[in-house]
Amino acid sequence: MAQARQCADAFWQRLVAWQKTHGRSTLPWQNTRDPYRVWLSEIMLQQTQVSTVLGYYERFLQRCPTVADLAAAPEDEVMGLWSGLGYYSRARNLHRCAQEVVARFGGRFPPSAELLQTLPGIGRSTGAAIAAFCFGEQVSIMDGNVKRVLSRLLAFEGDLASSANEKLLWKAADELLPPAGDTEAISRYTQGLMDLGATVCLPRQPQCLICPVEALCEGRRQGDPARLPVKTRKLKRSAQSLWLLLARSSGGEGVWLQKRPASGIWAGLHALPAFDSAEALEAALPAALRGTARHLPAFKHVLTHKDLHLHPVEVWLDAQTLAGIDGRWVADTAWPALGLPAPVRLLLEARAAD
Repeated sequence: MAQARQCADAFWQRLVAWQKTHGRSTLPWQNTRDPYRVWLSEIMLQQTQVSTVLGYYERFLQRCPTVADLAAAPEDEVMGLWSGLGYYSRARNLHRCAQEVVARFGGRFPPSAELLQTLPGIGRSTGAAIAAFCFGEQVSIMDGNVKRVLSRLLAFEGDLASSANEKLLWKAADELLPPAGDTEAISRYTQGLMDLGATVCLPRQPQCLICPVEALCEGRRQGDPARLPVKTRKLKRSAQSLWLLLARSSGGEGVWLQKRPASGIWAGLHALPAFDSAEALEAALPAALRGTARHLPAFKHVLTHKDLHLHPVEVWLDAQTLAGIDGRWVADTAWPALGLPAPVRLLLEARAAD
């Protein structure tokens, strides 16, 4: 037991020292204990690279500098600010979470990982990150980078596709934490794990020679750290073809958009009406317009689990309502502020530039 504690102490101490001198420290959500800013960055950074998040983070704070501002913002505006970041359930949960922080906690984030996890969109690792950074709580995080670092450090062979094995890794992570009460060490240790996984302990080519904990790494000692972590479950990809009706008004009313259902692809976003075939799209048009439909070049949009093959069909109309097709005219000056799927936004921007 004493030897295990000595190894754990050596690990966190080396990691904290390395983070002070080599870790990331200039990102806009660092060097703050404001839970709102840390929470916002943690949600945005899920499945998204830092370079992409930076601009979105600044725009969100300009429009919603506090959690109360975000809670009071209209949903369409929140989705518009998020548009292009993808994984839009994060934005809906972000909005709901802000509203619950205001309603349940008087606009102040609760100071423990356990309570944070009761809020929409905050899981165990996100709650732990907020609690560690902002309140100095002695709790473990476990994002993808951390799983990789700890699996290699411990030569953890368990298949992380299994929830039981993931729980074992969580338990091991708890045993490596700095002592309770040292808030700076907890914060730097948590950031150090993230930094090490993002910059040194890389998925395919780990930079072991510059790793601050190389001498403690059992995966390195065994000679092939890149084989870890083990995760056998593979995503099953699928494909879907959609025909998008790009209805534009010759009278200057803009473009016809509809709000998507609360579930499924592009849930809750404003989008062009979508059909499963060109025949279905043309059948939905007034008979007089079917011969005027112009098929634009098709393109592919890649989602996490699915490839979307999109076929835009452009039609110009008088300022008439499209009977039988849900939606409304949205002015060309108004749609850029709405929450739009990335491929729809790109298509509209391209057509507006023509």
